Amino acid sequence: MARLIRLREHVNPLAAQFRQPTPPPDWQSIYQDWSLPLSLDLGSGEGEYLLAMAQQYPDRNFLGLEIRQPLVEHCNKTRSSLGLTNVYFLFCNINNTLPGLLPPGKVSEVTIQFPDPWFKRRQQKRRLVNQELVDTLARLVVPGGRILVQSDVLDTAKSILKHFDAHPQFHNQAGAGLFTDDYPAHIPTERELWAIRKERPIYPMVFTLTEKKADNAAPEFNHQTN
Repeated sequence: MARLIRLREHVNPLAAQFRQPTPPPDWQSIYQDWSLPLSLDLGSGEGEYLLAMAQQYPDRNFLGLEIRQPLVEHCNKTRSSLGLTNVYFLFCNINNTLPGLLPPGKVSEVTIQFPDPWFKRRQQKRRLVNQELVDTLARLVVPGGRILVQSDVLDTAKSILKHFDAHPQFHNQAGAGLFTDDYPAHIPTERELWAIRKERPIYPMVFTLTEKKADNAAPEFNHQTN
């Protein structure tokens, strides 16, 4: 999807206009089959990743959450033009909307891809991944479900590691405090391709929600692009 809208790259989620949580829509009317496993993308941006995934994996549902409303509207127009019934984009402030957005245990997989770094110390309270978000994900993710994270900013990546490693139910695939060298094959995002072109290091992380039982583990999800 070509960029058709000029927007600020970073939006302050603590601004007054983002304080009100977005209410949950009628999921049954949005998705053709709401019972399918759900993959949640936090900060879906221009939506290329989810739109490609929805076409490649019609047996799964995809939900992208994004704070820039024009991008959400454009993504949903593209979704409709492609006739996709297994993907949707929602405009919201993720941190105050996600706790009441979905039923517990509904999400099979979460992707957090190159979140805004907010470099300055006084701005770091705006970062997407904090302990409250990790607590929320522990309630929403099905036992055995995975959290896939990438960042090209070391300080941001270390902060994310700290929050997930501090939660007793999340298991770091590489070991506490470590980045993984076994990140799943996947469709790259626009930011990832940019980082590769610029030869920036990428810090990948994989966390699994523990205490799973054999009869309710999340189904295996292969990201191969063919």
